[in-house]
Amino acid sequence: MHEMSLAISIVELVSDKAQAAGAQKVTVVELEVGRLSGLLVESLVFCFEAAARNTPAEGAELLIRELDGRGSCQVCGHSFVVDSLLAQCPECGGYVVETVQGKELKVVALTIDE
Repeated sequence: MHEMSLAISIVELVSDKAQAAGAQKVTVVELEVGRLSGLLVESLVFCFEAAARNTPAEGAELLIRELDGRGSCQVCGHSFVVDSLLAQCPECGGYVVETVQGKELKVVALTIDE
């Protein structure tokens, strides 16, 4: 389950940032997760709660915004929503499509108590 290793990394990151800012507690963590990232959001939430125990992020609210996949055709330049890493351009039928959004996992913001 790679969600646990990612959750641990997120907790370490936000805890380090909070402590560097002189905060005792992380209250909110905002994430962006691409729908093509392969992550199971429900598993990430569960793992985050477990990984946050006994850290400054314990009890923090996890806000997750899921991002649709977007592709750009390298043949005709058309940009469109994709639901797979292997996509066909609806405009020209080409298969040379670069995924430009949807694979990411980003910590967008965190809220701390000082």
